[in-house]
Amino acid sequence: MAHWTNFEKETEKETKNLIRCLSGIEDEEDQNFQMALKFAWSNFRFHQFLNVDGHKVQRSITGIHEKLMIHSDTSKADCWMRLTQEFLNSPLPNTDGTKTEVHCSILSLLLFLSGSPSNTTFIERPRLKEAELQDDFDWAEYLREGEDLETGPYPDTPEWSEEESEEEDSQEAISREDSGIQVDKTPQEDQENTNQALPVTWTVGEPDARAWLEQHVVTPYWVAHAPRFPHSLHLHSNLLNVWDQHLYNTDPLYLPEEKAFVTETQVIRETIWLLSGVKKHFIFQFHDGQVSVRNNVVVTHLTSNCLRSVLEHIAVYGQAVFRLQRFIDEVTGYSSEPCPPSSGSSHSSRKGSEPPFRTYQAFVWALYKYFASFKEELTTIERELICKDETVTLSAVLERLSPHLAQIKVLHKVFCTGVAEVPPDTPNVVRASHLLNTLYKAIIEYDSVGEASEQAVALLFSLWTETVRPYLEIVDEWIVHGQLFDPAKEFIIQRNKDVPVNHRDFWYATYTLYSVSETVENEEKLNDAASGSSGGDQGASNRQLTMVSFLKPVLKQIIMAGKSMQLLKNLDCKDTEQSESSSRDAERKSLYTLFLESVQSRLCQRQESPTDTVTEQQATKRSLIKMQSIVVQHLQIVDIHDPLLAINFARLYLEQSDFHERFSGGDFIVDRSSQSVTCQTFELTLRSCLYPHIEKRYIECCGNLMKTLKKDYKLLEYLQAMRNYFLLEAGDTMYDFYTAIFDRVLEKESWQQLSFLNVQLQQAVGQRCPEDSSRLSIFLETIDPARKKHPVNNLDVLTLTYKVPWPVDIVISSECQKIYNQVFLLLLQIKWAKYSLDTLRFSDLTVATQKIEGGKPEEMAVKEPINQQIHRMCLLRVKLMHFVNSLHNYIMTRILHSTGLEFQHQVQEAKDLDQLIKIHYRYLSTIHDRCLLREKVSFVKEAIMKVLNLVLIFSDRWQAGFGAWKIESIDKMESDFKNCHMFLVTILNKAVCRGSFPHLESLALSLMAGFEQC
Repeated sequence: MAHWTNFEKETEKETKNLIRCLSGIEDEEDQNFQMALKFAWSNFRFHQFLNVDGHKVQRSITGIHEKLMIHSDTSKADCWMRLTQEFLNSPLPNTDGTKTEVHCSILSLLLFLSGSPSNTTFIERPRLKEAELQDDFDWAEYLREGEDLETGPYPDTPEWSEEESEEEDSQEAISREDSGIQVDKTPQEDQENTNQALPVTWTVGEPDARAWLEQHVVTPYWVAHAPRFPHSLHLHSNLLNVWDQHLYNTDPLYLPEEKAFVTETQVIRETIWLLSGVKKHFIFQFHDGQVSVRNNVVVTHLTSNCLRSVLEHIAVYGQAVFRLQRFIDEVTGYSSEPCPPSSGSSHSSRKGSEPPFRTYQAFVWALYKYFASFKEELTTIERELICKDETVTLSAVLERLSPHLAQIKVLHKVFCTGVAEVPPDTPNVVRASHLLNTLYKAIIEYDSVGEASEQAVALLFSLWTETVRPYLEIVDEWIVHGQLFDPAKEFIIQRNKDVPVNHRDFWYATYTLYSVSETVENEEKLNDAASGSSGGDQGASNRQLTMVSFLKPVLKQIIMAGKSMQLLKNLDCKDTEQSESSSRDAERKSLYTLFLESVQSRLCQRQESPTDTVTEQQATKRSLIKMQSIVVQHLQIVDIHDPLLAINFARLYLEQSDFHERFSGGDFIVDRSSQSVTCQTFELTLRSCLYPHIEKRYIECCGNLMKTLKKDYKLLEYLQAMRNYFLLEAGDTMYDFYTAIFDRVLEKESWQQLSFLNVQLQQAVGQRCPEDSSRLSIFLETIDPARKKHPVNNLDVLTLTYKVPWPVDIVISSECQKIYNQVFLLLLQIKWAKYSLDTLRFSDLTVATQKIEGGKPEEMAVKEPINQQIHRMCLLRVKLMHFVNSLHNYIMTRILHSTGLEFQHQVQEAKDLDQLIKIHYRYLSTIHDRCLLREKVSFVKEAIMKVLNLVLIFSDRWQAGFGAWKIESIDKMESDFKNCHMFLVTILNKAVCRGSFPHLESLALSLMAGFEQC
């Protein structure tokens, strides 16, 4: 091995060290050691390795740094980047320069050997650098050995140095005495001191160092038996001693206590720290969420009671800051802190797995922004205190912070009412709505005070605008995209997941409106059975519901727009409309952004130029005087004589631009329920900046839905089809259907067969409206056997159905078809009676009479002549026909036709689907009531049914002839008809005279004309 170079020898040595380090084998003669050595040498000698790419190494270093930053390991990331840069910029043995290929090779090896740097716990160990050995050898003395040096006339004068003179000049320019006043030196003094030694600055260890520390380092006043600090002997600076001496002289039982003396500066600094959210103090103590003042803390120039009263006043605000800061930490530190401080707060005892909902997060963000500005003010005061350029006293600091302290008091009051007092197990919807209502009421309350609370109103309004942002974002997402995204269930309207969009009950049972009573423990769930528009009004009659106050005026529009948009998104609209809507949505601003822009523009409108200020003030003053006189007159109407109230009302009314014209009129009547009388500036802001945007979106969404239903889903055609078949407006079609049934009844054949009825219905409809034949069907239902005694009730077994597709079945529901069926059966019964009377022939009665005269002439001699009986039958038939025709004409023309025209006009003017549903239901309710089907007027219907039943009996006896029934039955039929006729005429006339049923006037007059006085 003598021919080996030094490099090869060094390589073999390092290879053996590498094998020992990796394998742990120390014996070089071991077989495994030799095999590893041969393997390593083989790789080193015969394998070619590519040079390391420095760019890849740098990208790897940057990637690890970014990964550590993403994992929030900022300390590890900074340490990683700093150490790698130090290594790249440091020289290596046997290597010239920095950031060489050798540096990159070593880093590449370390990166390959590393496992997962982001999952490794790393604590940087301090590296002690070897101190450079100082050469204490006096080379100057050594080199000048044996030489004679002349020191001159002044051997003690130090050697002059240019650097030393520059340092002296700079030090003289900035040197100050302890008092802070620059010492002025005259030229004469400088000449006198030229022969003296130059002053040198002190260093630690010299006598002046202790004096500097005493002046610049705070005395440890927080320890027991702390040394007293020097202070002035002036009387004002020793008021505490004077007062203690007075107590000692006047009170024989007075016992001086041990006191901890502090300076006013220290009190100010601890006050600033307390208001900044620091918990550990000496003067102020923090126990169980309460801030108290230490008893034995005193200052020399104030009595202990005076100082304590001031500090207790400060402690109240400090405790408010602590509560607000703790709430901020709990909400913002939810994900980072595994155990957020809960220390008895009601709002922190929520489930550990439930994150804070967005309304609380927005509220905390608003608080955080306020406290950031407040802490900036505190930092400014502390800087001024440190600089000592001006005298800073505790009273001056409190006066300077008084606006902020008043705002903290307002914030703490809102926090206690809106957050802290809410029970811990309250649902998020109650928490969010209660917080928003608390802010809303606080703004209204402070706004009513006037100019005295402008700062509080401004603070609360900014807080409200931040807190309301999640609510407006939920509303915006719902009314724009049709999705009610509320994962935390904090919105007052919540989606019922059990009802899909394409279900017929979607419009009625999909959303639930939550209304919260004033006492937070009670919660009202109001299902929007009437589409959510009347749910809040129903609950408000029992107790005062808060709901979300600012959304009350537009709650119906929000519900309608949201449901309309969700329904519209699930309809098969045309692609062109979808592309246009998507392009418009890309340029659309959110509801919250539009609201803020409107508020900004409203505020900018109030800022007038300085030249117009004087004229504006004069005009306002004149308007105020004129308005005050008007208000006084109207207050005197209700016997109120209060000039201050009149002034405040006048100022309030001047906020409305159009009020002067409306209120100055002579015929104006004060309406106590009007919103214009009770509104405040904040409510006016909402009505002008928020509600118009919601109204605009409501009109757009509901208009598109109505257009789609009418155009693409043929809503109007289906409503017309319901009137055609159920209300018999398609007279020729339905005539073919029901006359086939009536003919079978006259022929005494069975007609209650499902196949027969459906065939007749399909034949009648299929000839004229083939598209409706597949939708119409008829069914048979069982009825009470007691009702079968009357022939007219036999038609009650029929049930006509019309298959309405989705989404038209939202309007034409199954409940609506039940009402349609009731009117349909009534019309069939009237048509049956009319058809029975119209089909009677005189020949049938004549043939039957001839048979009776030939068979039994002896019996006829006793009774009245047969011709007289025929005459009576004909008269009764005419009377019955007049009654039935009057009833038929009243229902078909006065009720169905005229009401139908009004219904068609209202349908065309309907703005939203809910309004259309109400119009349709009101239309059905109207014809149901006017057809005398309501339970309240059931006695009138019973009298009509008796007459119709009498008509069917009369028709049956007419066709049977005189021999099939007794002659006394004519008298009974005439008597029954006369009683029913008289009863109906009397009842209808009374109703018409009262004016309660004006539509019955035509029927009453018609029946009166056919009524004969007996």
